Amino acid sequence: MPAEMILRDKTYPIPSGMTIRHALEKIGVNPDTVLPTRDGELLTDDELIRDGDRIRLIAVISGGGRSPSAGSPHGSAI
Repeated sequence: MPAEMILRDKTYPIPSGMTIRHALEKIGVNPDTVLPTRDGELLTDDELIRDGDRIRLIAVISGGGRSPSAGSPHGSAI
C-alpha cells in the first residue's frame, strides 16, 4: 500500500523509503511551512516514510502582532 501525505484537503501519493524532507520537496511544499505527523505524533525531517503511512501535514502559521509600543514614535508610556 503506498504512503500518502495530506495537506488541507489535498492528498499526495508518496513512495516509501524517502525522508519526510525529500517527500515534501518532491510535492512542492516548503518543509519549513508544515509540521508532519503520523498517528498524531510529530515527525522529524529525516524520518523515513514507510509503506501505508498517512502523513498529515499541519500548516505552520507565523507572523504576529506588533507590541503595543511598536506603533508609537515615543515607545511605551510609564
